[in-house]
Amino acid sequence: MSHVNAPAVVERLLRAKGRWAIVGLSTNQWRAAYDTSLFIRDRLGMDIIPVNLPGDDVHGEAGYRSLGEIPAEKRPIDVVDCFVNSGRVGDVVDQAIAAGAGAVWLQLGVIDEAAAERAKAAGLDVVMNACPAREAPLLGL
Repeated sequence: MSHVNAPAVVERLLRAKGRWAIVGLSTNQWRAAYDTSLFIRDRLGMDIIPVNLPGDDVHGEAGYRSLGEIPAEKRPIDVVDCFVNSGRVGDVVDQAIAAGAGAVWLQLGVIDEAAAERAKAAGLDVVMNACPAREAPLLGL
């Protein structure tokens, strides 16, 4: 059965102030994660944590190489926003489960039904194939 995003979950995640770990956020200004992360931080008022392979800082925020490297003082992680391709997102979802995240948000074009089911089975909220910067204006945010 394919995952269907619950409108109430999308709205709650976008309205509730929280901490978003953004996996795939790098200093590359041409990548979608760069501007979307600014939207999440500056328009929605969320704390953001960049997660990228070199662990680079982005937007003045300390970066980490993996979700597991995020220190205790930056937890809990409310949402893990996944800007990685569908073939790699299953590992990120498993890291989110292990890190005790509250939700995973798989960006536009990022689809992994098995990973979504694992996340739901572990009690995480799941949004898949959607972008916060596109969903928020539909809610007046």
